[in-house]
Amino acid sequence: MNERERARRPGGRSARVGAEVHQAVTDLISERGYGNFTVGEVAARAGVADSSIYRRWGNLETLLTEVALTRLNARSPMPDTGSLAGDLRTYAANVAREITGPDGVAVVRLAVALSGNDGKGPQAGDGLRDERMRQLQSMLDRAAERGERAPDAYGVLDHILAPMYIRVLFGMVPLTPEYIDGLVDRLL
Repeated sequence: MNERERARRPGGRSARVGAEVHQAVTDLISERGYGNFTVGEVAARAGVADSSIYRRWGNLETLLTEVALTRLNARSPMPDTGSLAGDLRTYAANVAREITGPDGVAVVRLAVALSGNDGKGPQAGDGLRDERMRQLQSMLDRAAERGERAPDAYGVLDHILAPMYIRVLFGMVPLTPEYIDGLVDRLL
């Protein structure tokens, strides 16, 4: 295999290393909490050299931000069901499934920690919030284009996401379909 073929191959070592490092961070957050591990410990857990992490992410805060963004955003894509009510129900169910999954609490705790930490943490929290709000706004804009009356993105955050996150953080699960639908109904 020549260099060009190797560069075009999807996945490969780089994707595998990224996934292993992300999982190591998530596991360490679950076990120890935010701020209680080093790049060296992430590297050892992932089976890579510290230099690989520094080369790819630069520092621990950047890595933590990427993990939180990837886990909270990529796994909860914006649905397009044809109606705002359908979109919100599907979206909320996807978020609920993600935050109650095996790594869900750890990722929510990471996002909370990044939002309130000194140093680069608040910037990371801003990035998480801004990306989530951008995604929500795209769903709400689609609804408005269809002629539906849509709340603002903070309304979705306050009335759907925040109650689910709080319940997960305090161990008040499961998030039943009836509970999720009730959140959406109250907002709309």
